[in-house]
Order: sequence, then C-alpha cells, then structure tokens
Amino acid sequence: MTKIIQLVGALLGTFFGFGLGLLILERAGGGISQANRPAFLVAVVVASLLFGYLAIPYITVRPARWAVDRLAQAGAGEFALGVAGIVIGLLMGVLAGIPLSAIGGTAGSILPPTVAIVLALGMLGATLYKRDVLVPAIGGILPGGRRRGGSQLVVVDTSSVIDGRIVDVGRTGFILGTLVVPRFVLDELQRIADSPDAMRRNRGRRGLEMLAALQKDSLSPVEVSEETYPEIGEVDAKLVAFARDHHAAILTNDFNLNRVAEIQGIRVLNLNELANAIKAVVHPGEEMTVKIIQEGKEPGQGVGYLDDGTMIVVEGGSSFLEREVGITVTRVLQTVAGRMIFAQPRDA
Repeated sequence: MTKIIQLVGALLGTFFGFGLGLLILERAGGGISQANRPAFLVAVVVASLLFGYLAIPYITVRPARWAVDRLAQAGAGEFALGVAGIVIGLLMGVLAGIPLSAIGGTAGSILPPTVAIVLALGMLGATLYKRDVLVPAIGGILPGGRRRGGSQLVVVDTSSVIDGRIVDVGRTGFILGTLVVPRFVLDELQRIADSPDAMRRNRGRRGLEMLAALQKDSLSPVEVSEETYPEIGEVDAKLVAFARDHHAAILTNDFNLNRVAEIQGIRVLNLNELANAIKAVVHPGEEMTVKIIQEGKEPGQGVGYLDDGTMIVVEGGSSFLEREVGITVTRVLQTVAGRMIFAQPRDA
C-alpha cells in the first residue's frame, strides 16, 4: 500500500513540478536563457518527483497511522473532548474570518480558512493538554467514558504476581477495571525464572504460574501491554512511568514502590494493606479460644495465631504449649508489620 502511495506521490510531484517549472520560466522572462530552460525544467520536475515519492508517506500514511493509533487508545471522554475542541476552534475561526474576508484580494481569500484551521488545531491541543482536568467530568456523563485517575486500568507489579494473592483477589471480582501486565514485567519474571539461584528460579516460575492462573480465573479482564520504555532502566521506574502515562493504578505489595508512586500522585492498590484491612476486628475484653504453638520472647509468654495469621501473645501462656486455651483480649497493637493482639488466659 505504501508503494502505491509513493508512486501516486511521484506522479503528482511530476505534474506539479512541470507546472511550477513553466510558471517560473514564464515569470523569469529573460532571466533564464533559452539554452538552459529545458535543463531547468527537467531539474524542477525531477526534484518535485523525488519530493513527492519520498515525502508523501510522511504527509499521508504516517500521520494517518498515528491518528488511528491515538483514536484506538482514546476513551470516549478524550474523543469527545477532541471533537469539542475542534468544533469550538472552527466556530472561533468563522467569527474571526468575517472581518478578515472584508480585506479583499488574495489575503481576504486565504486568511479566513487559515485562521480557522489554526484556531481548531490550537483548541484541540489546549483541550488535550488539560484533559486530566476536563475528561473526568466528561467521563462521568458519557456512557463508557473512561475516567482519568486510574479507576479503569490497574497495572500489575512483579512482586504482586509472585506473591500469588492477586489470583484470589481477581477471582472475587473486587478489582474494577482491566488488569494490565506490561511486557517488561513479563521479561523480569522470565529473567527470575531463568536465574541460576534455585530460590529465585522457583519464585520466577511461581510468578509465571500465578499469571497464567490470573488470566484463566480472574473476573476482571487481563491484558498484556507491549510498551517497554527502553529509555528507563529499572522496572519500578517503568511501572511508575506506565501508570502515569495511562492514568492507571499500580497493584503491588512493594513498600518502596508504594511510597514512590504515591509521592508522584499515582493511586496504589497494596495487597498487604488490603490483607490487614479485612482481618477480623478484635477489641479488648473479647473472649476467644486459641492454640498456643510456641513460647514468646518474654518469660512465661505463649504465642498463637488466628486463622487470618494475626499473632496473639498470651501472658502466662507458655504452660499451655500445644494446647487450646480460652483467652481474654487485653490490648490490640497495630504495627507496620500488621496487627498484634495481647491477651491472658481466661482463668488467670
């Protein structure tokens, strides 16, 4: 298809060059001698032919492909915003063209359409530049409008895939929108799976298995993005750049990535915070039964765990090792590592 367009461009360039050469020769009068006129005309035609053959793809095909790609990636809100910007710019051009057309002559014919096109392109650029502010409002009105801010796209981090809990979360349907796995995340999982270190190799293979299970079982759609950001070295930096460019949230359990993304205004879905948030709420004075499985750090302490993994430290519980004992909660402590419960035996 490109070759056909280039041949058409060469043909149009030939006709244009021939007409341009004749016009120049007519205007030049005696400035170009009769002996040099054929060579001058051939030179103009050849130059126009080459220009038409070489430049026509950059004028037609490539801009068209760029426009099609942009339209394919744009949501309903962005598309409506661009159309609105062009329409407003054209209306402004019509209003500005009324006094300009009164000038008359060549200027009166050329200036109105030129000003209209410039204003339309200017309004298109201005509205798209401020799309982060304008699209959320449009996205809430139009059916299928995509809100900026990451409510529709969730980019998956390598650590969250290896962790495996993402598969269970995906099966619940609590993730609204589309899970996106960038190509560089897949590449990192592949590198880890091919590592000579046995532990890293097992983690990488587990990540690939979890990703396959996620694609199979998740209620949310899972897509693979081919964007790689070769100019950026670290995978975490690539994730942040991808999330920023696509207005997506990041799904991770990496503490450092969490903080870096939040500093840059990117929404983060942290699996560890989710796990802590859905743990059972326990208040001082509540009674329950727990199995003491080990001694605590302090003398006489026993340690047990709830079903969700919450640690319970029982004062005087060391005498109940490997036994279930009724306890009364005395204190609940929230730490960076999670929730910790202190209790004492009920009969104490």
